[in-house]
Amino acid sequence: MKVLIADKFEKVGTDGLKELGCTVVSQPDLKAEALPAAVGEVDPHILIVRGTKVTAETLHAGASLTLVIRAGAGIDTIDVATASARGIFVSNCPGKNSIAVAELVMGLVLACDRRIPDQVTDLRQGRWNKAEYAKARGLYGRTLGIVGLGQIGREVALRARAFGMRVLAWSRTLTHDEANRLEVAYAQSPLEVARLSDVVTINVAANADTRHLVDAEFLAAMRPGAYLINTSRGSVVDEAALARAVSEKKIRAGLDVFQDEPGGGTGEFAGAIARAPGVYGTHHVGASTDQAQVAIAHEVIRIVQAFRETGEVPNVVNRLARSSASHVLVIRHRNRPGVLAHVFGVLAGAAINVEEVENIIYHGAQATLARIHLDGQPGDAALDRIRSGNEDIISVELSRIDGRR
Repeated sequence: MKVLIADKFEKVGTDGLKELGCTVVSQPDLKAEALPAAVGEVDPHILIVRGTKVTAETLHAGASLTLVIRAGAGIDTIDVATASARGIFVSNCPGKNSIAVAELVMGLVLACDRRIPDQVTDLRQGRWNKAEYAKARGLYGRTLGIVGLGQIGREVALRARAFGMRVLAWSRTLTHDEANRLEVAYAQSPLEVARLSDVVTINVAANADTRHLVDAEFLAAMRPGAYLINTSRGSVVDEAALARAVSEKKIRAGLDVFQDEPGGGTGEFAGAIARAPGVYGTHHVGASTDQAQVAIAHEVIRIVQAFRETGEVPNVVNRLARSSASHVLVIRHRNRPGVLAHVFGVLAGAAINVEEVENIIYHGAQATLARIHLDGQPGDAALDRIRSGNEDIISVELSRIDGRR
């Protein structure tokens, strides 16, 4: 099995893939625009990326490509719709970078409160300005609000409490009981978090529902002079609205992610929000600690090993949760060639599509039970042709997905 690593990746991961018997081609400096040609030339079965964008052109370039793994959390850099249409699995490594991101969140909070980057700049330029920088609110006793209480949000909560902060949280699935268990206050909505917090950190996945979650209304609800931290994805924040809030409400922001980031590890960056006074930015490095990358590398190895040995893909994100099948055809038959070919031929003639197939072999390998999920109901004539058309068929039963015969 050939693997193309098209991004920076820990040596322990590369070595582990080789130990699995994979042929590994590592091209860590590939730009997104060069990836289609590389995939076409290498023709890998598996493509591994971190931040490099995987476009439709890339996914069409490799005839053998069957699995794309993002060595990190999130999948917004991958054209999942095209991958699904091409029959290519997409997987990622959720939770492995949670501590690293949470550590950066707290670093950005401190940067906002103590203006550390501004102080460094002044010192490097030979200016001593203690009179200006000896002013900070401090974090002890303040309220930190978390929007999105997944694994990263929970790690942030632990660290915020260690700073003596009160933690308020909202998440789509958060209940009062879970909030009590995690020792955080329960918020009914993101806007409530914005209204009641001195610091707001955004830790949600990027999707259609979270695009511009932090918009003009959200920012208007925040307290004047509050801090906004975003380490999730740039699309979550309306940067134009944030720029106005920074100017008019003196909100400070710590941003690790931006709307228009370069596709690779280096490049020109024209994001105006990063140059605004009171905004402290980093280079989308939330997961970029040695500890996190080693953990992610081991998770990639686990995914590849499972795929090689079983065909299953851990953390797969584009497998349909529930197919459109309406009926299940159960065939008990002798374990001989041609039985399922006969059944599928009859179904094709009846314009019935097979959605899923499970084939269970009984002890001794003399008999087999096939469960065939169908997108429609075969008529009596089709069922009769299945029963009578092959002498190795023992029984045929049809039921609806809801269990009715």
